[in-house]
Amino acid sequence: MKTIKVLGLCGSLRKASTNMGLLRYARAHAPEGMEVAIADLSEVPFFNQDLEKLEERPAAVTRLYNQLEEADALLLACPEYNYSMAPALKNVLDWASRAKDNRLLAGKPVAILGSGGGLGSARAQYHLRQTCVYLDLHPLNKPEIFAKAFGGGFDDKGNPTDESVQTLIRTLLDKLQDWTEMLSTPDE
Repeated sequence: MKTIKVLGLCGSLRKASTNMGLLRYARAHAPEGMEVAIADLSEVPFFNQDLEKLEERPAAVTRLYNQLEEADALLLACPEYNYSMAPALKNVLDWASRAKDNRLLAGKPVAILGSGGGLGSARAQYHLRQTCVYLDLHPLNKPEIFAKAFGGGFDDKGNPTDESVQTLIRTLLDKLQDWTEMLSTPDE
């Protein structure tokens, strides 16, 4: 069985982001047969059709396209900004959707997790799921991870310390592995 390559995309660009901490934990605790890489979105410019028309697209976008091309599945860390997903995450999905025939996203399995205030990014994640429908991504339904970013569940670097959140992340990765295998198995 081949190793499943998962690309993590984080909607927060802060170094001590709790959402990035969720991805770091996932990368360090991926199950056997899975590798989790994390894309650097800090230099990806806001989508602009003028940039898309250039002979050579921006280097950060080219790197992102290459990473998306190699990924078997996506792990989206979704912070909540004003009841919706963060601009950095939406921007990356906008760029990726512009590839010919939506080839970087269409049919790809996705797992979503996030941390935030009150509802732990639940509203943003549900908004993200609507976007996934349009992009023909296939989000895993459960478990849902709505971690509370404030109140002691993370260290000062943004890494999750709450054992229940850690367990949910490992479960999410196991389910993503199964989901990816199921979606990549040809119909008999």
